[in-house]
Amino acid sequence: MAVTINTLKEMKQSGEKFTCLTSYDASFAQLVSCAGVEVILIGDSLGMVLQGNDSTLPVSIEDMAYHTKCVSNGNQGALLMADMPFMSYSTPEQAMDTAACLMQSGAHIVKLEGGSWLAETTRLLSERGIPTCIHLGLTPQTVNKMGGYKVQGRQDEQANNMVDDAINLANAGADIILLECVPASLAEKISSSVDIPVIGIGAGNKTDGQVLVLHDMLGVTSGHRPKFVKNFLEGSNSVTSAIESYIKDVKSGEFPSEEHTFK
Repeated sequence: MAVTINTLKEMKQSGEKFTCLTSYDASFAQLVSCAGVEVILIGDSLGMVLQGNDSTLPVSIEDMAYHTKCVSNGNQGALLMADMPFMSYSTPEQAMDTAACLMQSGAHIVKLEGGSWLAETTRLLSERGIPTCIHLGLTPQTVNKMGGYKVQGRQDEQANNMVDDAINLANAGADIILLECVPASLAEKISSSVDIPVIGIGAGNKTDGQVLVLHDMLGVTSGHRPKFVKNFLEGSNSVTSAIESYIKDVKSGEFPSEEHTFK
């Protein structure tokens, strides 16, 4: 049966963790979904992974729509989440146009980066039947404002603001919160403060789900490997078995371990 928003909410309520991986084409989408991954993220990370850029900022809505369509063609029942690219949701009206494009390309939910300033946009999208995931913590589209890819929420004020943002956005109709590069204790607090599912990446193992970039967890990306990444292909005899190991370790709570977690 196809995974839906309600599936993830039921998993949160029952305490069962779910998995998410990125995919950008039909072949990997089929492989990932058939292995049992519940959520596929068509991430604007494709700007770095596929296009070779040094950030996600050059990715266009045309890029995202194209890859969302490709993933949709190969998907076998996973929930498809597509990133809204940089500056494609600066106003609620623009956000609705962008979201409509991605949903018509095959997405089941769209992801936006930002805090409580997105509450009105989230509410309008929800009212029009478009599910949303809000990305908090390290938000790659604002890397220039942050001064680099740094852990967020280590100071009390910033941590408290992030908790407030999560609650405000859940109340506005957000369906999922995604936390990137935040201390595990903060991620645990946010996960217990909202009724909607919380996905983590570099956020400890107390969130409701985990996400990794597929190429990272297969060890095929060059350059610096982030602290929160584990190469699941190492010791596996196939890509499928690596994905299955990822699923098993997430659901058991073995991944992420202490070595992949920020204090």
